[in-house]
Amino acid sequence: MTTAEYYRNFDGTAPTHHLFGLREALDMIFEEGLEAVWARHATLARAIWAAFDAWGQHGPLELNIIDPTKRSTAVTAIRATAPEGTQLRNWLSETAGVTLGIGLGMGTDTDPAGDGFFRVGHMGHVNAQMVMGVLGAIQTGLEALDIPHAKGALDAATAAMSAA
Repeated sequence: MTTAEYYRNFDGTAPTHHLFGLREALDMIFEEGLEAVWARHATLARAIWAAFDAWGQHGPLELNIIDPTKRSTAVTAIRATAPEGTQLRNWLSETAGVTLGIGLGMGTDTDPAGDGFFRVGHMGHVNAQMVMGVLGAIQTGLEALDIPHAKGALDAATAAMSAA
């Protein structure tokens, strides 16, 4: 940290594009207000939880964390029976251009059922339109793959967002 040559602070060339991106991200947070950012993330999370709660009433999808007070407002982990979770994730990526995160630490040789986990992120520069788009794409994938699910998930997400 006290090197004479500036470049050694970064073990080489400084990642200036990352530093400019960080500066812009911080400016966006300060413009919106930190409390407003947290509230937006919480609202979007509740909408996603409502959609998956609805879909899971008649199908293999369920939120990984049952207790809402222990869930993250940054990312939601979903359990689905294998192979439905992987089929849905692959269909969304290949057909709808939507990438869902895989279950971290899942899908290893010691845990073949982990293949059914996936994650939906809802933090950062994310808004209601983006969340509803992802939920619509997921519902389309459920229909296209004939994966059992209850109806009304998008209505549940809309109600969760409008209640905020």
